[in-house]
Amino acid sequence: MSKPPFLTLPAGVRRYRLATARGEFAVHDTSGHGADEGGAGAVAVLLPGFTGSKEDFIGLLEPLARAGFRVVAVDGRGQFETGGRADEGAYAQHELARDVHAVVAAVAGRAPGGVHLLGHSLGGLIARAAVLEDAAPFASLTLMSSGPGAVSLSQQERVRMLLGALETMSMAAIWEVMRELDQSVGSAGEAPYSRREAAQTSEATEEFLRRRWLSNVPEQLAATGRQLLAEPDRVAELAALTLPVHVVSGAEDDAWPVEWLDGMAGRLGARRTVVPGTGHSPNAERPRETARAVVDFWLSLCPG
Repeated sequence: MSKPPFLTLPAGVRRYRLATARGEFAVHDTSGHGADEGGAGAVAVLLPGFTGSKEDFIGLLEPLARAGFRVVAVDGRGQFETGGRADEGAYAQHELARDVHAVVAAVAGRAPGGVHLLGHSLGGLIARAAVLEDAAPFASLTLMSSGPGAVSLSQQERVRMLLGALETMSMAAIWEVMRELDQSVGSAGEAPYSRREAAQTSEATEEFLRRRWLSNVPEQLAATGRQLLAEPDRVAELAALTLPVHVVSGAEDDAWPVEWLDGMAGRLGARRTVVPGTGHSPNAERPRETARAVVDFWLSLCPG
């Protein structure tokens, strides 16, 4: 699972529950950060991946804010501090896409220029669904470590393991199994169990990861896990829009192989960025380099 590079919020970043037409969502919001004028006051909304949370973007917040963007990182319905119902139907992809539109309306409405939308992994699939439902509120779409359709066969095996465990085990018991696997294999991006990212985890980070895992709604994990297994290739639909797209990834990826992401970017006519030395979570592994690539894309779309 994705590990934030640190847990302390930068100065001026607010943690609160954002009220929307579809309920409240836990967010980190840089609106209190002293930003430069480069982004001309533009807004960006960041969506985390499967088993992830808004904290996975902590390393991006300050550099994006300094470039002039108001950034709102969101825990989706059923994720970490947002919470949700014990009903898998609440986490159907079209419902999560509507949540995205509600968050965007709450932070920016249909302001001139629109909102830059970024989704990491599963968050990219949800972001894509939101854009395909209605692209009007958006200035751009960034797909970070998020591919054209279902995840790779190796990741499908891991997701199926998790789905089976959710049927028979408690969240606490699953956590203990996951940590044992991490210690024997090493951990990485998102997964439920992946290979990259590091062996050494501070006590505070370990406790955060445990608390986050236990706070996830099991029905949300089950519903979105099935989405990772069955997501259709919707690249042609996205390519039919005029929305600018940026495909970002690490140099390695267990969930969607890098060559899949290269091919998707080509089909979309999208900007393509590979962050060297990173895996499935460049936002957490090398946040400054990742932020620089994201800012360059967003600024290239700003008038003047």
